[in-house]
Amino acid sequence: MVLQSVKKTKRGVTLPPASLILCSIHYVYIEIDHKSGFCYGVVRAIQTAEQMLDAGELFSLGEIVHNDRELDRLKKKGLQVLSYDGLATLRDKKVLIRAHGEPPETYRTARDRRLTIVDCTCPVVLKLQERIKACYAELKTQNGQLLIFGKRGHAEVNGLIGQLGGDALVVENVAQLDAVDFSRPVRLFSQTTNSPQAFRALCEAVKARMHPGVSFEASNTICGQVAGRQPQLAAFAARHDVVLFVSGRKSSNGQVLFAACRSANPRSYLIEDAGEIEAGWFTACRSVGVCGATSTPKWLMEEVAATVANREDIP
Repeated sequence: MVLQSVKKTKRGVTLPPASLILCSIHYVYIEIDHKSGFCYGVVRAIQTAEQMLDAGELFSLGEIVHNDRELDRLKKKGLQVLSYDGLATLRDKKVLIRAHGEPPETYRTARDRRLTIVDCTCPVVLKLQERIKACYAELKTQNGQLLIFGKRGHAEVNGLIGQLGGDALVVENVAQLDAVDFSRPVRLFSQTTNSPQAFRALCEAVKARMHPGVSFEASNTICGQVAGRQPQLAAFAARHDVVLFVSGRKSSNGQVLFAACRSANPRSYLIEDAGEIEAGWFTACRSVGVCGATSTPKWLMEEVAATVANREDIP
């Protein structure tokens, strides 16, 4: 990218789509990672929600995205977030199923309540649900166990175990493998937004504990978009003095990707919005990288970059 030696005050800087140069005592280069931001599943869900809101009333079962600022924007357009208890009392309304997916029980409740389902389950998650159901049917004939590497209580994980009537073990880390019976066959799948490195470590730990002659198979079902972002984000973080990682703290994917940034650059900071920026982070800083999770909107990253450019207390 060409550096433009145009004298500007901080407050006179404008923000191009990808990056900007600003001038105070010296030039500071601010770059927004163009590969960060919404994944396909989230883009699809939000675009669908906006189209439906243009036509009338719409409810979302749970938060459509784990980002409070984006959720606030959609609420202002009329989106109403519905709890699971609320679903059982609603009738004759349109309800959006977010990208995380849902268990069959949700669809049965919707039919009973005469609700119109707008299904935005991510195709990657939908395929995983089908694979797990097929595997489970085979395992039942072998007295086997199905393991899901994921976060307990996460919407996607709830949707996955719901396909099996709850008959699956959810493990978040190697320490939780004590619940597994290694004398029985084991099949392992992963939540789509997990860390590939952590999944590989879990696979090795399971292999080491399996009884001789007992079968074990692992399916790496982590989304390719998520898996590919970790090395790319680590490289992005390494080439900047300071990194601002923009993400909702409830985002599992955000935690995984922020860890990749932090490992490559200790001066990486997780923020939910520009209001959390601290001037002290930018001492002896010539280069700032702004990036985010698959649940982070581009407009929010741009807002963060503009704030760095315009704040008088940042060196």
